[in-house]
Amino acid sequence: MALVPYALARPFLFGLDAEQAHELTLASIARLQGTPLQCLWQQPRTDDPVTLAGLRFANRVGLAAGLDKNGRCIDGLAAMGFGFIEVGTVTPKAQPGNPRPRIFRLTQADALINRLGFNNDGLEAFVANVKRAHFRGRGGILGLNIGKNASTPIERAQDDYLLGLEGVYPHADYVSVNISSPNTQNLRSLQSDAALDALLGALQERRQQLIAEHRRSVPMFVKIAPDLDEAQVGVIGATLIKNAIDGVIATNTTVSREAVRGLVHAGEAGGLSGRPVAAASNRVIAQLRAALGAGFPIIGVGGVMSAADALAKRAAGADLVQLYTGLIYRGPALVSEVARALAAG
Repeated sequence: MALVPYALARPFLFGLDAEQAHELTLASIARLQGTPLQCLWQQPRTDDPVTLAGLRFANRVGLAAGLDKNGRCIDGLAAMGFGFIEVGTVTPKAQPGNPRPRIFRLTQADALINRLGFNNDGLEAFVANVKRAHFRGRGGILGLNIGKNASTPIERAQDDYLLGLEGVYPHADYVSVNISSPNTQNLRSLQSDAALDALLGALQERRQQLIAEHRRSVPMFVKIAPDLDEAQVGVIGATLIKNAIDGVIATNTTVSREAVRGLVHAGEAGGLSGRPVAAASNRVIAQLRAALGAGFPIIGVGGVMSAADALAKRAAGADLVQLYTGLIYRGPALVSEVARALAAG
């Protein structure tokens, strides 16, 4: 158990600007990971192994991409009891992201709105951080999430994704292709039929070359949005199968404000995460499962604030779940709570 209960730390963190609290937390974890002071947030890891896409996950609970964009805190975050960790999104070149303020808490709704815009230190720094981490060497599953630079025209997006795939491939257990952030202009257009088919076809062609080059096959997952109708989900499912993609992550943040209308900050631009996105995420998961059939790996993310939320994701058709906003509102104890529930259920 963590030495300091999160209930004591949260009032201090929530008294800060949301991005300041985020940066302070990550800086502290980066500095203290691997030291005796890691006990401040450490949690026991639930042993509930499951094999998916040829990978053996220690349990069914992972960290979603976006929390640790630069891969600085992999070992420290793993100490919270996660079965797998996903870091990024990384872009080929460093970029500052959108202007501040760009993260907003909607505490009444257990939610966040962010419009960070893939702020990160670039591929070279990201890979250096990943190589320093010990998590993979200790049997952990590490996902590396790739995206495109804001300055790259959408017509050239494929170039950035290919650079990202090549850069992270030797260091990943799986690669996640982020085509669903609402905070990079036109990015979600890559989810359309022809654009998605072209992108995934090019990535799969390069992946086959990388398999031969590195003599290991790294699964490739695609992360999609919750703001899709059933027909769009069906097209995406068919395109994933056509291009032999290994799995899907559902979902990213939502641009809908229906569930938070009238709340302070509800009108801010960006992606909404947390409790309000759970229903939309579960709907897309269920539609994906219907479109993809049994056995196709689905990672469910969006609004997991409790064990019951994780079980709802499982019931909708997800094999694994990921946390992000729930971790901010509930703290590291949520990881163990969810992992135990999924192991029992």
